[in-house]
Amino acid sequence: MNDPRNVIDVQDKSDEAAESLRTIGWVSYLLHLVVAIAAVVPGAQVGIGILLVALVIDLVKQSDAAGTWQASHFSWRIRSVLWAGILYLVTLPLWLLFLLPGMLAWVVISVWFLYRIVKGMVRMNAGQAMPD
Repeated sequence: MNDPRNVIDVQDKSDEAAESLRTIGWVSYLLHLVVAIAAVVPGAQVGIGILLVALVIDLVKQSDAAGTWQASHFSWRIRSVLWAGILYLVTLPLWLLFLLPGMLAWVVISVWFLYRIVKGMVRMNAGQAMPD
């Protein structure tokens, strides 16, 4: 009756979905982190392609996370990329007018982006949602 060979290890589908979202979240955070570190380290630009891949992952999978604590992480990463992009574009004329102000502005934006990615990773590791 209680033969261990007859026991089937069944995992709840919601647990599988949550773990899948967590894995996707970590992949996205790591891609963002590579870009964020490259933006801060001089001469280490890796290109916008990696960031776009991470953004597409977040946009496609965001609906799968609806109603979970992980949904806030998808929104956090998407908002981080969009705000950084807007800030880079707004400060672009500073590069054309004066080199130093443009450089300083982009360093500040890059450090801010890195901070947001690391903060998100720390909270995700702790299983905590991101604040609004």
